[in-house]
Amino acid sequence: MTFNTRLAQRFNALFFIAACAISTGAIGQNSINYLVTTEQVRAELMAHAPDGVDPGKTVWVGLQLAHQPHWHTYWKNSGDSGQPTTLEWKLPPGVLAGDIAWPVPQKLPIGNLANYGYEGTVLLPVPLTITPDFKPSALSPELEIKLQASWLVCKLECVPQDGEFVLRIPVRSSTGINGAQFDAAFKASPKPLKDAGSIQIKDHTLYVSVAGLPTSLQGKILDFFPETPEVIETAAQWTQSWQGAVWTAAVPISKQRSASPEVMPLVLAGVAGKERLGFTVQTKVSGNWPAMAPLGGAAATPANVSPSAASAPVGAAANLPTSLWLALLGALLGGMILNLMPCVFPVLAIKVVGFARHGTNQRRQRVGGLAYSAGVVLSFVALGALMLALRGAGEQLGWGFQLQSPAVVAALAVLFTVIGLNLAGLFEFGQFVPSSVALLEAKNPSVDAFLSGILAVVIASPCTAPFMGASLGLALALPAAQALAIFAAIGVGMALPYLAASWSPALARLLPRPGAWMDTFRHAMAFPMFATVVWLVWVLGQQSGIDGATALLALLLALALMIWAFGLRGRGRFFVATFSIAVLALLTVAIGQNVTKLSENPDTATSTALWQPWAPGKVDQVLATGVPVFVDFTAAWCVTCQYNKKTTLANAEVLADFAARKVTLLRADWTRRDPAITAALAQLGRNGVPVYVLYQTGRAPVVLSEILSVSEVHKALESL
Repeated sequence: MTFNTRLAQRFNALFFIAACAISTGAIGQNSINYLVTTEQVRAELMAHAPDGVDPGKTVWVGLQLAHQPHWHTYWKNSGDSGQPTTLEWKLPPGVLAGDIAWPVPQKLPIGNLANYGYEGTVLLPVPLTITPDFKPSALSPELEIKLQASWLVCKLECVPQDGEFVLRIPVRSSTGINGAQFDAAFKASPKPLKDAGSIQIKDHTLYVSVAGLPTSLQGKILDFFPETPEVIETAAQWTQSWQGAVWTAAVPISKQRSASPEVMPLVLAGVAGKERLGFTVQTKVSGNWPAMAPLGGAAATPANVSPSAASAPVGAAANLPTSLWLALLGALLGGMILNLMPCVFPVLAIKVVGFARHGTNQRRQRVGGLAYSAGVVLSFVALGALMLALRGAGEQLGWGFQLQSPAVVAALAVLFTVIGLNLAGLFEFGQFVPSSVALLEAKNPSVDAFLSGILAVVIASPCTAPFMGASLGLALALPAAQALAIFAAIGVGMALPYLAASWSPALARLLPRPGAWMDTFRHAMAFPMFATVVWLVWVLGQQSGIDGATALLALLLALALMIWAFGLRGRGRFFVATFSIAVLALLTVAIGQNVTKLSENPDTATSTALWQPWAPGKVDQVLATGVPVFVDFTAAWCVTCQYNKKTTLANAEVLADFAARKVTLLRADWTRRDPAITAALAQLGRNGVPVYVLYQTGRAPVVLSEILSVSEVHKALESL
């Protein structure tokens, strides 16, 4: 080989390497897995950083969805069906993601329904704020962006899809390669109007009035998109007109409305020349919203509720008392049965200790019963009011929503650990409070009873007992005062057995007199508390992964060490207590964030050979093939759900019956907050778990009992 030949080969190799480097630099993105392609959609993660990646700068990223002809995805309010695209970012410290700058959607008629979404190609831009806390690596100065995206793409059928994307942007250079796409997306995004609009409610109609629109749109027909879902009749014919420079419209309210907002953000869009303009306006609502109809209708009649109770027309004033009284009765019975749920057993253990402590002192028993009942009822009302307020603000929440938060689960684990250590005799609360407070507590044992009532509701609220499901679902469709009455009825039902027992002289005579045996009994009652901690740690593990559960166990161990140290006596107490506080503080700083950090790969919805994960539209997709579907709406924090899963749903005869009838089994895991599952439960007239539903083509869904039995499943399957 000649010298010239070797020189040419080396030159070609260097040229190839340089070309690759130039190409990478020109794109401005060292990208890995930035593209996902399916038969319906081409999804690409894009970035736009013309000013570089420096503190104080804004970097734009976005998911571009290129649809095949006749396929579409959805806007933030999907309309009568569908599900919005969701973007979950994983970013370095010091980089903050904003909300999606949604482009103006299209109205997509489907039969007698209408959806809001996008066809063709759409880019969903999101701003990233670079703060001074962002510290890129010196060896690899890049901004690494990770995205977990989920979208529902539909034509006549719907296909849920998702993708994981990774993109790396060099910090010391700018990129404008996707500038045209982002400029088009910014142009397609609605602009805020300075003038606020108004909405007046009259006769099941929203009378909308908006001023301040540009003169180029005056006199034109405008598209109307409410950001609040399930408020208007999306596909209905409605009128609009111009009163000078003021645009007005009369929009019918949905008969299945699920929200009563005081402020409704709207998007108005119209064509001026060849350009489509969009504008956002905040409209304040005045007037009284009409009563909401029951969710789910006759198609969602629960198997354990009479048809008259489930189908009573709430919207009709003449029939409202009947349905309300039935709901109150169901709530009362459900609250009483709630005392038999496994999740309430630890609190009942505390009440048994209270009974034994008061012995034959009938007055204390009665006062304690009243205080406990007050704590239960007031807590149910407060929890119900909080849920109604959050739902009115647009949050998709259901019963037991507090245990969807890892922080709440961890706090309850800490609380029950402290109670367990107290019952076990490791410490007394009087050691950590002033003597005056301890004396006040001793003179007022009713305070303990009241607090135990609150604790009972906190731990029992994730459970849904028989008769409670339909009542809770109906509560969300009623005015606030009537809804709170249902929550109060659940509390009365739960407190009633204990209240009756505390006022029964016969029971007081059966109780043994206080004595030394009470210390042994009290210590034994610590173990139900620790069992609850085990359950809560397991729940947290479903939400935050093994790292989160391990971190919580380490913190609980350090907490127990600190409590033990403060109970020591002698010269070494100060040193041991200081050491224990330092250990707890160090662990909190080092691993505390793992407790509340949601796991990237939750294993709560994994599929098995029998069960597949539920997804929006999947039931309809399977039913379209003529195959029946059974859905298990469950959650890790729902003890009843886990009991049914390990018994009835794991029964060999039940599984054989499912297989013989070729039933597709889906599991909708609500351990984390999931608006799609919340909406699916609402369509069934429920807002808590467990819920078990059998679907078959051409028939109404069959909702089974919360306490699921083998015979009930077999009986439901006989109809197939």
